[in-house]
Amino acid sequence: MDVLSFRDYCLSLPMTEESTPFDETTLVYKVGGRMYACADMVDFATIAVKCDPDEALLLRERYPEVGPAYHFNKRHWNGIRTDGDLPDAFLREQIRNSYMTVLRRNVTPRALRDELLACVAELGLPE
Repeated sequence: MDVLSFRDYCLSLPMTEESTPFDETTLVYKVGGRMYACADMVDFATIAVKCDPDEALLLRERYPEVGPAYHFNKRHWNGIRTDGDLPDAFLREQIRNSYMTVLRRNVTPRALRDELLACVAELGLPE
C-alpha cells in the first residue's frame, strides 16, 4: 500500500475528516472528531491504527510487521509497517477495524455516534 492508497481508503469511510494537526507531513484521519489512523505522507513506512487491546497483542505476536505504535498509547494503538509482506487487504481491514472501534467506543455525543453507525449500516460496510 502506498500513501495515496492509504489516503483514498481512509477518505472512503463515511464522514472521515483529514487533517495535519501535528506537523506538515503527518496525515491524521478522524471520525466524529476522534482519531482512528495516521501516517507520515513523506516517509510512509508505518501506519498507526487503534485496536482492541487483546487483539492488538495477538496481531503483534502473529505478524512481525505489527508492533506498538510510536508516540501512542501502546495498549490501544498498533503501528503496522507498510514495507513488509502484509497484503493491502490486511491493511485495509486494520484501518476499517480501527474506524469501527473508534466509532463504537469513542465518538460522543451518543446522537452523533448513532447517526454515524446508521450511515455505516446503510452503506453496508463490513464490521
